[in-house]
Amino acid sequence: MLTILAAGSVFFPGLFLLSKQCLKSIPALRWSEGDAVIVSARLVSSVQAVMASSAGYIIASSCNDILEDQHWLTSSYIMFAVPYFVYDIYAMFMCYWYKLRVKGHEEASAAPQHMSTALTSYLRREFLMVLHHVVMVTVCFPVSVFWRQGKGDYFQGIMFMAELSTPSVCLGKILIQYKQQHTLLHKVNGALMLITFFICRVLLFPYLYYVYGRYVFLFHLCFSHVLKSH
Repeated sequence: MLTILAAGSVFFPGLFLLSKQCLKSIPALRWSEGDAVIVSARLVSSVQAVMASSAGYIIASSCNDILEDQHWLTSSYIMFAVPYFVYDIYAMFMCYWYKLRVKGHEEASAAPQHMSTALTSYLRREFLMVLHHVVMVTVCFPVSVFWRQGKGDYFQGIMFMAELSTPSVCLGKILIQYKQQHTLLHKVNGALMLITFFICRVLLFPYLYYVYGRYVFLFHLCFSHVLKSH
């Protein structure tokens, strides 16, 4: 378990640093530090989303009994992904720090001059997102790994698949930042983002309520049939 946690602690920051270095050093690119940081952070978020969605599909498709069936990948991926949320708080701050210094940015004139001031401004502006990440580590992680006691892997897998909308969201932010709203890629990505976000973030929860309600109904129906047969 600790090995998986350590692997995640190395993988996500390592991928971020590798991507940043490549974007800065490849002769055909030679991006600035700020551009490399922002795009690398989006890349890592997209990679994590693809991994989570893939793991979620494998888990959900392997569960016949949505409450009792288990898959080893459920707890393993949770352990692997927990460091991502810690890393991402740092990555989001670095994006915020450099975005304020992009030439022509609407807040460039108000950019904080000191790291401590910038950190305070970042926490105030991104409070809900930082809170979300903290809750994921301090509440959702122990609940998912320990409190569940192996039940409901199907639901956990479906929740992983909510990340499917993240890559298009990240690409959309990059295209907007670099003023590519006029391109066909931005339009296609926008349509894909609306579809995946609606399915994965909006319809997801009614679907979970539906499948759980159907499971409970069938359970009580079978139980009543057994009682009547005796």
